[in-house]
Amino acid sequence: MSNEIRYLSLDWINALSAAVESSEQMREVAQHHTLGVTQVVNDGPEGDVTYHLMVAGGTATFGAGPADPEDVKMQQAWQTAVDVATGELNAQDAFINGHILLFGDQQKLLESQPVFGALDAVFASVRERTDYS
Repeated sequence: MSNEIRYLSLDWINALSAAVESSEQMREVAQHHTLGVTQVVNDGPEGDVTYHLMVAGGTATFGAGPADPEDVKMQQAWQTAVDVATGELNAQDAFINGHILLFGDQQKLLESQPVFGALDAVFASVRERTDYS
C-alpha cells in the first residue's frame, strides 16, 4: 500500500498530531485532565525517537520531542513499542515485566486513564495505515 507510513517516523507523528488535534474525544478529556507524557523509543530503524502527548485546558497536542511540562516519561525498546502497538504485548504486562520503564508521577498517570482510552481511538484511525516493519 503506497499510503502507508512507518511507525514512529516523522510522517507518523504528524499524522497522529493532526488526528489528536481534530479529535472531539481528546478535547473532551483535556477539559478534565492535565498531563504531559514523553515517550522515548530506543533502537528503531530511524534511531531513537522521542514524542509527546499533552492535554490541558480543553486542548490536546501530540508531536515530536519531549512534553513540556513533563509529568511522566516512558522509555522502551523499538520491539516492545511495536509489540504493544500491534497488540502482540499487553501494555500493562510490559510495565510489570520491566519492558517499559516509567519515570515521574505514576499516580497522575493512573488518574489519567481516560486520556489513554481516547488516545487509543485516535491511534486506531492511523493504525491501519501504519507499517510496523
